Parts: sequence; C-alpha cells; structure tokens
Amino acid sequence: MSAIAPTFALRRLLVLAAISLASTGAFAGAKDESAADWLFPKWFNEWNDGLTNKGLNFGAAYIADNIGNVSGGVSRGAIHFGRLDLSVDADLDKLVGWSGGRFYANGFVIYGQGLSRNYIHNLATISEIEALPDRRLYNAYFEQSLFNDRLNIRAGQQAADVEFFDSETDDLFINGTFGWPAIKATNLPAGGPAPPIAVPGIRVKAVVADDITVFGAVFNGNPTRPGDGDPQTRDNHGLAFRVNDPPWLIGQVHFDYHLDIGGSSLAGNFTPGGWYHFGDFDSQRFTAGGISLADPTGSGIPAKLRGNYGIYAVVEQTLWRPPGAATEKTVSASIPGVTGFGRIAYSPPDRNLIDLYLDGGVGFVGFTPGRSLDRFGIGMAYMRISGAARSLDVDTQIFSGNQSPVRSSEALLEVIYEAHIKPGWLIAPYFQYVWRPSGGIPNPNDPTGTSRIGDAAVFGITTTIRY
Repeated sequence: MSAIAPTFALRRLLVLAAISLASTGAFAGAKDESAADWLFPKWFNEWNDGLTNKGLNFGAAYIADNIGNVSGGVSRGAIHFGRLDLSVDADLDKLVGWSGGRFYANGFVIYGQGLSRNYIHNLATISEIEALPDRRLYNAYFEQSLFNDRLNIRAGQQAADVEFFDSETDDLFINGTFGWPAIKATNLPAGGPAPPIAVPGIRVKAVVADDITVFGAVFNGNPTRPGDGDPQTRDNHGLAFRVNDPPWLIGQVHFDYHLDIGGSSLAGNFTPGGWYHFGDFDSQRFTAGGISLADPTGSGIPAKLRGNYGIYAVVEQTLWRPPGAATEKTVSASIPGVTGFGRIAYSPPDRNLIDLYLDGGVGFVGFTPGRSLDRFGIGMAYMRISGAARSLDVDTQIFSGNQSPVRSSEALLEVIYEAHIKPGWLIAPYFQYVWRPSGGIPNPNDPTGTSRIGDAAVFGITTTIRY
C-alpha cells in the first residue's frame, strides 16, 4: 500500500461526509416541530396520525454510514452503506379489544459493504448496522402485558440485544460491540439473536418489586440452518424460523437504586446475568483424539464439547445532573447531565474464542451552548482471546517452524458527538481506534505470515432519520 493511501482514504471520507451534510443542511439549529412536520406533507401526517389513534402505528428509520479506514487494517479506503428499517406496531386493545396485547414486526433493507468485513477484519464491528446487502424480516412477535404491566410475555421472532446485557448510555456509540457485545457475537452460533438476524423465542419480564425487574428468555439456539459460508446467507431473508436447534437460555435481574451525593439523588442500576447453550461447540485447541489441531498427524477436526455458558454484569450510574434538576426514577442517558456504564462478561476458554470481555464509557448531554439535546461520548472495549486459542497459535508456530503471530486481545476506543439537527434527525461524527484486530491475526497481505494486521484508525459520520 503506498504512503499516500491513508491521505486518499481520508479525503474520500471527507467528500462522502460533505455530501451527506450538504444534502441534509446539517448543524442548523433544531426547530420545535415533530419529525413528521418536515419529512412528509400535512395530509400524509394526518392520515398516519389517524391510524395511530386507532392502534396501528407505522414507522421508518434510515441510517447511513460514511466510514474511512485511514491506517492499519488490511486495506485503506472509505465506503458508504446504509439500512432502512420499516416497522408496524399494533395496539391490539385499540384494534380488536384485546387488553394488554401488542403485535410488532419490522424488516431491514440493507445496502453497501461493511468496513470491518472488507477493510479491517476485526471482532468488534465498526458499525452496528454492518451486514450483507439484503432485504430481510427482523422482528415479528406478539406481546402480552398482565397485572398492570408488571408481567410481560413476548413470543415470536425477536432479538436479545435491546434488553439483555444492555445499558442506556452504551446506545450512544456506533461500534456494534456496545449494542451486542463481541463476546456473544463471536461465541454464539451465527452470532446469536442480534442484528441483522433475530430468532424465534419466548421472553418473560416481571417487575417483582418497584426497583427489581427479572428477565428470562429461551431462544432457538442457532439463527441459521447448517452449512458453510456466512450465516447471513443461510437465513433465507429472515424467514428461516428455526425452532428445532438446541436452545439458548438467558436471564438477568435488574436492580435500580439511588445514591445521595452532594444533596442530589443520582439514579443507578446493576444487572447481573448469565446464559447457557445446550448445543455442541468446537474445541479451540484439540481434536477428538486429544492432540493439537495444528499437529499435521491429526485429523484437524475440532473435538465437540457439550454445552456452553457465560456470566455477565452491567452497572450504569448517573454521575451528574444540573443544579435544580428533578430526581429521576431510573437512569436516563438523553437528558442534560453525565452518565457512565461498565460491563463485564466471561465464558469458558476451551470452547470460546473470547473468554473475557470488558467495556465502559461516559456520556455527556447538553454541554453545547444552545443545543440541549446534543450528546458526546467516550467508550472503550477489551476482548481477550481465550487461553486455548492462544495455545493453538503457539502450537502452530511449533509444528510449522514459522514465527507466526500469537493472538492476545483486541481493544478499541470510540469518541462520538451526536448532533440533534431536528426532531428525528441526527448527525454523528465519530472516531474509532482498533488495537490488534481479531487479537492479532496474521496479515493476509504478508506472504511470510509473520506480521499481524496493523492497528486501525477509523473516521466516520452517521446520519439517522426516524419517522
């Protein structure tokens, strides 16, 4: 790669960003109006409002990413890709008199190519919307609320990333690991039930006390049918509806609390949880005969290990609110102030590529004069390559006689500013830096196989419009 490649990539990114900003008139002052007022004509909004009043709400969200990798990775360049999310939300009480009933479905139209897949080869996907181009069904489920909403049961095709192992503050960030942590996306079959693939399942949420909520769910354990290649190509556009694979169970307990600091009552929450998968998983180092997968005298076929599990915990805390702010019942990452979060997870090293995961970050809201809704955030994540996988790399060195890289960990930093241009319209420039992509795997551009993929510096800008 020539010395001018990073400069060219950055220039191309700036051109793409300029086009995006110019086409939307970005960074103008936000106006006091609804998104519908400026997106569609009055007659259309009135028609849609009429349907909503009857219990049928149609929604749309468009996300466009312009991202450039200016150093490291496997190649440099800038790309544009996006996702259109179309949804229908039916209040069954208003529609047919079914008290507490709800139906929700949405689908994706995805276009473009992803930066992680084509330019960096890292574990924590640079953009949460990165996926293969496709038109696919995502969620399609029924929901029933009982006992004044203290018990909620959801059944159908759904995802786990919104409610499990999640916080409000991490939703600010673009990198996919802050939505669905890389330890789950990497260790579970086909990445588990998270964008862009949801799976059939049943989720139960129970408010057992004013400050304690229990979540539990059972999902089909594999979103896609068996086969080779990318799992997204084996999901039949989100229509696979698999129910016969070994199940995946996940549960957590969410505790809300308040800390009295300096005369202020600051909300916080703590959520421990865990999961278990009943399927078979490949050994990260050994064959069924107990010899290294790198040993040329062996079969090279990983031993099958029965079952898999993980434990995790999330903590989120309001760190500061402006003087005179009302006491909030739970943490909110969208009102003026400062919030922070931290998450940790562990899975056994013999059958998982990542055995330890850590992330955390801080979000600031309302610190830009005249822009009370704008947010700024700094987040970091760390993924440790399991001891079994690292040992396999050492075995590979021994049996091949080559000094190939030994994986250790991947880490990343993200800095983002989210500007609220108008209601429902966001522009978010950001920077990410990735250390040791995929833990330090060999660089495919190095014919000797002795050097790893270089650390990557990424600049991006995301445009989001919601109706």
